[in-house]
Amino acid sequence: MQKTDVIIIGAGPVGLFAVHQLGIKGLQAVVIDNLDKIGGQCIELYPDKPIYDIPAVPECTGEQLTTRLLEQIKPFKTKIFLNERVDEVRQEKENWVVKTNNKKEFSAPSIIIAGGVGSFEPRKISLKEAEKLEGKSVFYAVRNKDQFKNKRISIFGGGDSALDWALELSKFSKITLIHRRNEFRGAHHTLSEIRKLEKDGKLSIKTPCQIESLDNENQLKSITIKYDDGKTETILTDVILGFFGLIMKLGPIAEWGLNMSKKTIEVNSNNFETNKKGIFAAGDICSYPGKLKLILSGFHEVALASVECFKRARPNEKYRFEFTTSSKTIHNRLGKK
Repeated sequence: MQKTDVIIIGAGPVGLFAVHQLGIKGLQAVVIDNLDKIGGQCIELYPDKPIYDIPAVPECTGEQLTTRLLEQIKPFKTKIFLNERVDEVRQEKENWVVKTNNKKEFSAPSIIIAGGVGSFEPRKISLKEAEKLEGKSVFYAVRNKDQFKNKRISIFGGGDSALDWALELSKFSKITLIHRRNEFRGAHHTLSEIRKLEKDGKLSIKTPCQIESLDNENQLKSITIKYDDGKTETILTDVILGFFGLIMKLGPIAEWGLNMSKKTIEVNSNNFETNKKGIFAAGDICSYPGKLKLILSGFHEVALASVECFKRARPNEKYRFEFTTSSKTIHNRLGKK
């Protein structure tokens, strides 16, 4: 059994920033993630998609954000365990013990659950033909935008992912944006840019309609969409990108005795502790009044949770808040002079 100060479940941006906030307080952490790579949803779903809401960073991709966070926590030499699903959490005196599907065990006074939305998978097109073409002509995430250059692409969806990728890929491909409603849910600024492209003839929008069928004798050549009034239209298409949202699966977390609300974990907004003393939740997985599902909100949440983690790991020491700009202790921990 490996003993540490804090066990972090989830290696996404929020989990990685938790390492930093704990590290500058002198606490050691381990990170456990069910995925085979570091970065959480940012890497799994949109490594190439631009992110605009990180303070002082006008624009970066999910991959770039992950790389920078890893660089930031390098001084703490934190062990990250991938392909490890947390199956069991039990209390032993003042500590929590975590056991994974690979029989690894960890012990710590505190746990921070930063697991995004739990296990997740994209909603898919309910056509057998689409299933056969998945990974060839039908995709539900963009991992390398270069493979979509100079293509005729039909993008389905009405949220941020659909709009962002329609905007990005229109720089070098012919885009048709298709949505089952007339109204889009994405950011107003992005939608305005989309409308400009449509006006200039650089992008086509089809609403309200859904996919009816696709031609897939050997490779995708066209799709047929059906409008709400019953009319159909055939669109020449090389690639389908579907952004219909995610199916959330909490998995074993739902069995840990935590207070749940709509597949999220309820926490207080003072230190983001759950109903279990010493177990905290941050990022998209947690809920409280006024919660915003933003990466920067998760950063704030783990910053406050780390203070309580310090008190639990060092009960005989008084926590003293220090500004990172002036603290010699913090500079030493970061390897700065």
